[in-house]
Amino acid sequence: MLSDIEIAQSVILRPISEIAETLGLTDDDIDLYGKTKAKIHLDVMDRLADRPDGKLILVTAMTPTPAGEGKTVTSIGLAEAFGVLGKKHVVCLREPSLGPTFGIKGGAAGGGYAQVVPMDEINLHFTGDIHAVSTAHNLLAAILDNHIVKDNELDIDPGRIYWPRVVDLADRQLRNIVIGLGGRVNGFPRETGFVITVASEIMAILALAKDLDDLRERLSNILIAHTPQLKPVYAHELGVIGSLMVLLKEAIKPNLVQTIEGTPALIHCGPFANIAHGCNSLIATKMGLKLADYCITEAGFGSDLGAEKFMDIKCRVGGLKPSAVVIVSSIRALKMHGGISLHEISKPNVKAMMKGCCNLRTHVENIRKFHVPPIVAINRFPHDTDEEISALKEFCNELDTPAEISEVCAKGGKGGVALAERVMGTMEKHPSDFKPLYDCDKPIHEKIETIAAEIYRADDVIYSPKAVRKMKRIDLDGLSSLPICMAKTQASLSDNPQMLGAPSAWSLHVEDLEPRAGAGFIVVITGDILLMPGLPKVPAALKIDLLDDGKIVGLF
Repeated sequence: MLSDIEIAQSVILRPISEIAETLGLTDDDIDLYGKTKAKIHLDVMDRLADRPDGKLILVTAMTPTPAGEGKTVTSIGLAEAFGVLGKKHVVCLREPSLGPTFGIKGGAAGGGYAQVVPMDEINLHFTGDIHAVSTAHNLLAAILDNHIVKDNELDIDPGRIYWPRVVDLADRQLRNIVIGLGGRVNGFPRETGFVITVASEIMAILALAKDLDDLRERLSNILIAHTPQLKPVYAHELGVIGSLMVLLKEAIKPNLVQTIEGTPALIHCGPFANIAHGCNSLIATKMGLKLADYCITEAGFGSDLGAEKFMDIKCRVGGLKPSAVVIVSSIRALKMHGGISLHEISKPNVKAMMKGCCNLRTHVENIRKFHVPPIVAINRFPHDTDEEISALKEFCNELDTPAEISEVCAKGGKGGVALAERVMGTMEKHPSDFKPLYDCDKPIHEKIETIAAEIYRADDVIYSPKAVRKMKRIDLDGLSSLPICMAKTQASLSDNPQMLGAPSAWSLHVEDLEPRAGAGFIVVITGDILLMPGLPKVPAALKIDLLDDGKIVGLF
């Protein structure tokens, strides 16, 4: 099979204005970024306000292997399958970060014959949204430090500054640094650090903003520091919100591209799935629901992380009501959760696979707790046997959960037709009655403990002294009614990445809490969560090159 980039470069792309036309958009509704990319004007939503929403289909996954189980591929391929069936459809995805692109995991444009294109441009600079977020974030950081140097009228405590700097690369050397060395003319010395741009609160804000007015309000509400008397200091007090708005005025517009098969794709925003909610923008999703009958989107990692946050944060903020959830599973992931090492998971082993099905069972149960019907997508790999597939289907049948094979990576939309038909049938037979998991007005600890018990299956929650102090401070700052955004390992349903399957008899350890008043949630940190990735011994950047004819090679 050809590499992803070879497949993508072999496709003749349709002019993006033609793709826009399939959604009912005119040339006046879009701004072209070359021939194959465009931004959609926000006022389209005003024109479509009275149009009924389409069906919202979320794609999540079981607890993944380190390589992932194919959520993006499945999302794109499922949308292509709706196209094969002649349905009006759109897929809404996150924007890839340059950190993973040049690091270890690779991009986020799908794979095989289920890709969004032009994949090289999407995985690299795209339309500049992430650069705009980086600049806005760092401008706020620069204005903050400058304010302290220039008399500090807000009485900001330099030891209680919560705003780092960002860069959209993986660079572990920047995690913890000292800035302002060299005397007063160069600022003042203090410890700080960098996080990757997609972990910026401004990225989360952009992804949750409903419109420009809401964006302005959320930026204004960023908690940047405290005074020595523990009075909160917010971004609007620095007088810089107007400049941030100017930097983000184009970035707030959704990006329109296409899949290999001509499916319209809205790719917009890319908040981290740990420190933030891990979904594409609310604006793009709501626009997709107005423009198409079937809107497919995804959330980062498994049901315990991305899907829970999609339901409890994004849907709550935007008034969204998902009609169905596709849970991507794979035989190899099930065998990993059944105790087989990663270098052995390609070998047939029905017994181990069935043992690992306890993990999939938990994810199915999780989705049902939101009163939305689940469908299991079996992402088939070449080494999967018919016996393994049959056993997995029988297991899903015992769960009273529909399951279908997905072969979209190798076959494109045609490889997902059975899955698309099963999704449509399930939505018709089992209408969604979506409800969030908890009431936001509950105390912070009750919301945390509800997620821990209901989604992770923890017996109890143990709080560090620091976490207890932070909880009290958040309450005193008047932010306790915000929803919870759990920062937890994606490698396990627990807070320990070594605990595979469906862990039981364990306690969730909460180490810290960080309010994101602008984004509108409270980050609850469990374990070590890195916000600045490092590079592997052989980074992907060493394999990428530009040929004399301008062709990019080695990307994926």
